[in-house]
Parts: sequence; C-alpha cells; structure tokens
Amino acid sequence: MKITVERAIILKALAHVQSVVERRNTIPILANVLLDAKDGTLSLTATDMEIAVVEEVAGVTVTRPGRTTAPAATLYDIVRKLPESAKIELDHPGGDAPLVLRAGRFVTNMLALPVEDFPSMTEGKLPIHFSLGAAALRGLIDRTKFAISTEETRYYLNGIYLHVAESDGADVLRAAATDGHRLARVEEPAPAGAKGMTGVIIPRKTVNELRKLAEETQDEIELRVSDTKIQFTIGPVKLTSKLIDGTFPDYERVIPKANDKILKVGKKEFADAVARVAAISSERSRPVKLSVGPNLLVLEASSAEQGQAREELDDGSVEYSASPIEIGFQARYLADITEQIGDRVQFEFADGNSPTVVKDAARPEALFVLMPMRV
Repeated sequence: MKITVERAIILKALAHVQSVVERRNTIPILANVLLDAKDGTLSLTATDMEIAVVEEVAGVTVTRPGRTTAPAATLYDIVRKLPESAKIELDHPGGDAPLVLRAGRFVTNMLALPVEDFPSMTEGKLPIHFSLGAAALRGLIDRTKFAISTEETRYYLNGIYLHVAESDGADVLRAAATDGHRLARVEEPAPAGAKGMTGVIIPRKTVNELRKLAEETQDEIELRVSDTKIQFTIGPVKLTSKLIDGTFPDYERVIPKANDKILKVGKKEFADAVARVAAISSERSRPVKLSVGPNLLVLEASSAEQGQAREELDDGSVEYSASPIEIGFQARYLADITEQIGDRVQFEFADGNSPTVVKDAARPEALFVLMPMRV
C-alpha cells in the first residue's frame, strides 16, 4: 500500500476511529487501525471487539492499492503534531516490513501487524433499518445518558434502552436509562421502519462515541439493528456496536401515576439555589431538603463541619398551591436532571418518602423520576 493524503483529511478520520481503541490491550492487533486504500479512497477501521468504527476518506492519491495496519494512538499522535499544511505519504511494501510515514523532512517507521489478524465486527445482517435526525438523536442521548448506571454487577443497566412504544395512540421511539436512584425517559415520534424493532440496550461506551460523532452533523443518521448489534451511519462514518445481552427492567412500574402535588419553578433560579446551598458540604452524596408551601420553596443543606445553608424562592418564580411538603434529594441528582430541562421545572410529588416525577413544563416528551433520600 502506498498513498499520499493531506494532513487535515486523515487527521479527522483518525480522531474518530482511534478513540474506540483501548489504551491497554492484551491483544496487540486491537491497538492498531486497519488501513485499506483503493480507488482514490482510504478506509480506516478500529475496534475493541465491542465497538467498531469505520470511516472512508476521499481525496487520497493511491499509488499502490493495498491494506495494512498501524498503531492507532501513535499514528494519530504523529499526524496531529505535523504542520497543518503537511502532505503525508504512507508506504507499506507488504509482508513483515514496517509502515513508513513521510511528511516533508520527517520520516518514521511503525510496526505493521498482519492484516489477517484484524477482527471483523461489521459482518452479519441488520434487518431493522430507519433514519433519525441528528438533533433528535442528540436529544435522546443527552437527556438520558446521565442516568446510566456505572455499577458493573447490574450490567443490564449500563446503557440506554432504545425501543418502540405506544404513547397516546401513536408509536414513539423511546430512550430510557436508570441507575436505581433516578430514571430518565425521553421519546420522539417513531421513524418509518422502526416499528419492528425489539428493545435493545446500547452500551455506555457506544453512547459516548455516538454522541461525539452526532455532534458533527445536522443530517439524518441511519440506524440498522439486529438482536445482537446496532449500526449508526453518520456521513462517512459507520459505528457498529454489540448490544448488551440482558433484560432491561420494566421501568414503567416505577413511574408514579397519581402524584398530585405540583410545583413549578424557574430552572435557573432553582439550579443556582441548589448549587449554593449544597456548597456547604463536601460530601459527594450531600442531600438538599426542599420545603414547599403555597408559592414558596425553601432549600436547605447542612454539614457537620460547616454548619447550615438556606435559601428561599418565592412567588416570583415558584407556583405551588397544594398542601405543604418536605422532601430531600441528592444535590448532584437534582443538578443532573435540571440540566436537561428548559426554562421551567415541574415537580410532581405524592409525599416526602415516595418517588417524584420531574418534567420540563414546556416539553412533555421528557420525563424523569427521582428517588428521595432522608434528610
């Protein structure tokens, strides 16, 4: 294989593919990127055996078609540090010879492991096929990923559950995530072709990689799904991922249906007040107590070392007309949820010990459930 390519063209692709490579690998080939040059294009592939990212780059001068591998992190680091206007030549004569990189007066050799050792993750049929706008996909991810569990023993909670459900007589594409303390459920109208999809759990690492790629486009993103894999096509990039082999819990059972005490409060005023009173304590799970009365919300926190903090929000930003209630939540959980909401937060309470529903007062397609804690 021998090619010449502009630095800017290959750098972007390398940034995409190398990010899935694990830095510590017991299988040497998984630290490499597969390079496949033909017909004026260069295809780059990286995988950790759970995720594979393939990107095709055009505008490449292919002097000698072929395939080889190179250390992903090293190649990316070198290309990143070359001058912006550099033209890069990659030359691999074949066999056990090293891959030679030339750019101006710079030359380096890199170990090229055998192409035959590079695993393929992109084979197999993916029968369900539909498209979703990039903004819609970003919304599903952003408003649920904070609730993904990091507890490895409950591996089936270590991702976003994507499925088709019915809401008010219409099919919706719904994303849900929970760690047992909070639940996020967000939905979009179901795209054509999605209806036959069974529920799938997309792993946390895949969610993070997908979100980075989705940031770079405003176009439709293609999804292809089977029982074991999911593939996203974002422009020239294909991200294929294994799915979590487990059963996501019936989260609808934990969503209260009869919480009738409704508090509406300005998002910014509430979030700022939570941050100020929570600053009194250095504990990661520091609680904040909410005392709610007619058009009044009092937030309080305390610390054995620092004392107490208290702030009142009144009818300038608070709407509440039900009976008084006191309830406590972890400050970090309140911050995570309110970050996903627009101008006004709606809390729906039952009592001080029961799960609370949190919504965006203006966007009912997103719903969150928060477990209280003792304060």
